[in-house]
Amino acid sequence: MKIEISAGKRTLQGKGASRRLRGSGKVPAVIYGGDQEAQSIEMDHNDLYHKLKLEAFHASVLTLDVAGKKEPVLLRDIQMHPYKQQVLHVDFQRVDKNKKIHMKVPLHFINAEVAPGVKTSGGIVSHILTEVDISCLPDDLPEFISVDLAELTAGHTLHLSDLVMPKGVETVALSKGENLPVATIVIPRSVLSEEAGAEGSGAEKK
Repeated sequence: MKIEISAGKRTLQGKGASRRLRGSGKVPAVIYGGDQEAQSIEMDHNDLYHKLKLEAFHASVLTLDVAGKKEPVLLRDIQMHPYKQQVLHVDFQRVDKNKKIHMKVPLHFINAEVAPGVKTSGGIVSHILTEVDISCLPDDLPEFISVDLAELTAGHTLHLSDLVMPKGVETVALSKGENLPVATIVIPRSVLSEEAGAEGSGAEKK
């Protein structure tokens, strides 16, 4: 998904200026990185707030249009109001298409309903990880990583090494030798109790 967002240049600095900016429906933000100096910008709050609800907005190379000049960036930090639905500040990082980036991307779990541990054993999938830290070139950045649970049986666990990664993408943990667990199937106590009761009654009949 290609996402473009607009911003204007911000000249006034300081807490007072930022407070007035927020009062006018804007959000102070900054772009940093690359071989350029950090640039202060301002964004429309409502537009930004709705885009922040998109999963892809947090795990994609975004196109940021600052007064007509477009550049690729990553969303790096968001500051929210403690109790209001208000974005206080946002940080973006410039992207060099020839340099690898580190990014957390969400995991999308598929085929849970046909997993043997669910279908035949009455288990429930436990998502140990919901996102994964990856390294890749900007053009290879996936919006998400699919986790296929079709073969997962009760008592077994999927690890990072079991995931099928897109071309050019590697997990940061695995590159450090950390094969983290991703998902497992847990059998609820109620199911175990029913099985134990059935076995008990069967033994009594004998």
